Amino acid sequence: MRTARRPAPAARPAPEPSALPRRAPLRAHHPEPVLDVVVPVHNEEHDLERCVRRLHAHLGETFPYPFRITVADNASTDATPRIAARLAAELPGTRWIRLAEKGRGRALHTAWSRSGAPVLAYLDVDLSTDLAALLPLVAPLISGHSDIAIGTRLARGAHVVRGPKREIISRCYNGLLRGTLAVGFSDAQCGFKAVRRDVAERLLPLVRDREWFFDTELLVIAERAGLRIHEVPVDWVDDPDSRVHIVSTALADLRGMARLGRALACGRLPLTALRRNGGDLAGRLPADLARQAVRFAAVGLASTLCHLLLYTALRPAAGAQTANSLALLVSAVANTAANRRLTFGVRGRGGALRHHLKGLGAFVVALVLTGGSLAVLHRAAPGSGHRVELLTLIAANLAATLLRFLLLRAWVFPTRPARRTTGPA
Repeated sequence: MRTARRPAPAARPAPEPSALPRRAPLRAHHPEPVLDVVVPVHNEEHDLERCVRRLHAHLGETFPYPFRITVADNASTDATPRIAARLAAELPGTRWIRLAEKGRGRALHTAWSRSGAPVLAYLDVDLSTDLAALLPLVAPLISGHSDIAIGTRLARGAHVVRGPKREIISRCYNGLLRGTLAVGFSDAQCGFKAVRRDVAERLLPLVRDREWFFDTELLVIAERAGLRIHEVPVDWVDDPDSRVHIVSTALADLRGMARLGRALACGRLPLTALRRNGGDLAGRLPADLARQAVRFAAVGLASTLCHLLLYTALRPAAGAQTANSLALLVSAVANTAANRRLTFGVRGRGGALRHHLKGLGAFVVALVLTGGSLAVLHRAAPGSGHRVELLTLIAANLAATLLRFLLLRAWVFPTRPARRTTGPA
């Protein structure tokens, strides 16, 4: 008897990543390491042994769970690999890995990706941060309260000893982050952070940087997705032997901010994969881009009509450029207020002044485009009539509208992150 062959089933598209489960505390009795502390190093033969032995002794005396210390050596050319291998052989719960390329972000990405511990942390080899803050750092992750924990030198309660140059650079960098990417955390650069492994598994594939911007990129993505970030004020003493190249690192950070800002503005990051089932993130994730675009387009059409009507009324008495500036200013203020409520769902008066001041920044962009278009028109065709001016303004407004939407979404009304929490050092 011959049996008919069934046709092969059509290939199904890959499913979307499932949501993160609700946070839960770790079991009190855990046979495997609960915490994996990574120490990224490059040519640290003078500080490595002192750091690892002090860290191992501190964890052995104060940490109530099994732990592991991982020395992540990225392309050292001195005695660092030999020291790391010897420490791994002597100290229980210590291991080391060797990377062929430099990059602190690369070392953390590799070490965290290979670890099976439910809580992953790292600290700088110079031990600038007092180790007394380590247990407060990881406790909210172990208890299930938070997703990420960071040490901060810029929050109330922190005690910091460092020179004015590094203090100014640090505050300027974090201020720039707040101004451009609207972050809510206070200190992106402190080398003292921890993350739950289930969160790291989703975040690490989204983080592109493998150098110093790695920390900032990871935190910005996590915050935009609504994950809870816990901050711990730390006692911190500057390392006078720091070998960070300030200029090249600053330029790389600026390029990273620009790249990350574009990715967020264009919706290229799958932030919904970081949603937690039934957790505290409901309503805090970014609104659907298509729905925002439709509402923004409707508001933009109304404000463009307002702009053209006001321009037509003011043009005879004020001239083309003055009429365009006044009409655009009025319509821009109305546009920001309408988008604030209708497109981005912001209610109440909180932050209204800040939103309108930032909205004026978008107004300047539109003014340059529309005013420049009129200037080019009058120079190229001095006798053009009112109808040609209106068509020119419409074309310029279309370009300005696209830029305005990107600015409003990424800068003026960014996704509001979950409220960060701060614990005592």
